[in-house]
Amino acid sequence: MTLFALIRHGVTDWNVEGRLQGGQETPLSAEGRELIAMRRLPPDFASFDRISSPMLRCRETADLLFRGAPYRIEPRLREMSWGAWEGHRREDLRADPSTGFREQEARGLDLTPPGGESPRQVQQRLLDVMQEIAGTGSPTLAIAHRGVLRALLCLATGWDMMGKPPIKLDWTAAHIFRLDERGRPSVERVNVSLEA
Repeated sequence: MTLFALIRHGVTDWNVEGRLQGGQETPLSAEGRELIAMRRLPPDFASFDRISSPMLRCRETADLLFRGAPYRIEPRLREMSWGAWEGHRREDLRADPSTGFREQEARGLDLTPPGGESPRQVQQRLLDVMQEIAGTGSPTLAIAHRGVLRALLCLATGWDMMGKPPIKLDWTAAHIFRLDERGRPSVERVNVSLEA
């Protein structure tokens, strides 16, 4: 059994505005940087290997939260691509029938934005990463994205992204999963506080 912990990046202006970021390189907001700088990793994470999505908002979060400790960039942890919908707000897409957004939302794990990728495709990337982590046996802490965390929660619980999730995740906390020898996840502990 290998532990795999994830923390979502800090807040960006697009988060506050409710815009889909996907592959867009949005930096942390001033408030996001300030809040991350005040957080602390629990002592349990001291021995964990550290990795991060290559996206700017995750690298900024890792730099602030890891306080100079080395970490490795893991490209497969990048956010789900929202394709043509990036930069748009969900509520605007839902309100415009011509976008097809509502119909796509009803597909759960198979939601596929025009020119983007589905949560199921994100899961495939994640499974590859987790299999490698399980193979090393080294507990690992990752800085990633909301979409990555939701895809992982689906793998760990069987949720199909239809209806409410089985566990409410605190996006300012750490979430720990247990990987079996094949890298398949189960929930170990969620909503681990990063408060100083």
